[in-house]
Amino acid sequence: MLGLHHVAIIASDYARSRRFYVDLLGLPVIAEVFRPERQSWKCDLRIGDAQIELFSFPDPPPRVSRPEACGLRHLALRVGTLHAAVAHLNAHGVETEPVRTDPYTGRLFTFFADPDDLPLELYEA
Repeated sequence: MLGLHHVAIIASDYARSRRFYVDLLGLPVIAEVFRPERQSWKCDLRIGDAQIELFSFPDPPPRVSRPEACGLRHLALRVGTLHAAVAHLNAHGVETEPVRTDPYTGRLFTFFADPDDLPLELYEA
C-alpha cells in the first residue's frame, strides 16, 4: 500500500456540508460534478496527499456514527497549531471537546463533529 487515497462522506445537506468542509475547514475543491442519473453531487476535496469525496444522495439512511460504534471510528485531521484551529472552529459556532494530550505521543488533540454529526478529530502535527 502506498497511502490513503480518499475518504468518502455522504452528506444529508450537500450545500451545508460543502460550506463546512470548503469554507470553514479550508479544503480546496479539486473537482465537483452533479450526476443527474443518481440525483447526486460529488465533490473531491484536497486534504494533504489524500482526498475527501463529499457526496449527496436523495434520502440517505441514517447511520450510527459515534466514535465507539462499530465501524469507522473517526477521521483525524492534522493541524499545525491545535489551539488556533480550535479557536477558529469555536469562533464559527463549532463546539469542540476539551483539548487532550495523547499519552503515547505527547501530541495535543480534540474532537468535534461535522454538520451530520460525523466524528472528526484535530491532531497537532
